Amino acid sequence: MNLPEFKYSPNAYKIGVFENIAGTCSICNERRQIKYTSSFYSVDVPEYICPWCIESGKAAEKYSGKFNDYLGIEGVSSDSNDLNYAIDEELLLEITNKTPSYVSWQQEVWLTHCDRPCAFIDYADTETIKLLSEELNDDIGTSGYDPELIRVALSKDGSLVGYLFQCVKCGHHRLHIDCD
Repeated sequence: MNLPEFKYSPNAYKIGVFENIAGTCSICNERRQIKYTSSFYSVDVPEYICPWCIESGKAAEKYSGKFNDYLGIEGVSSDSNDLNYAIDEELLLEITNKTPSYVSWQQEVWLTHCDRPCAFIDYADTETIKLLSEELNDDIGTSGYDPELIRVALSKDGSLVGYLFQCVKCGHHRLHIDCD
């Protein structure tokens, strides 16, 4: 059986949020060989989530949970418990309910471009950003971190980590930076 694909996380199986662990999915009750191991925000925490139940939205539905928080999506704000957003709600639900998260130091941030969520591509380091420097200059300049520090110390798994996104409409790259 082929693994499901995720439009907004096309490299989900390469970024460390799934592990090859045999078990029974808490949602579909199927025996599986691959388990989701990253963020899932719910009152009750399922023991085992398979990628098929993420893709279908069944995991989020059964546990009233989210893989990514609405307020972590760029452009979404909360005003007196009412969510305000400039992005189509259906796209937001795709990110929160049907897209695996990624591992980060703080709570995940999901970047946007062309009035829609971007796809999370990979963790980024100094070599990654050198190749995309023109596209990423705005994000580096507004990150809140010293741009020179980013250019020399950004890593994929250290204390200053880059998160590379790409617009699903125009292909433009974006960068989020986080540290411990």
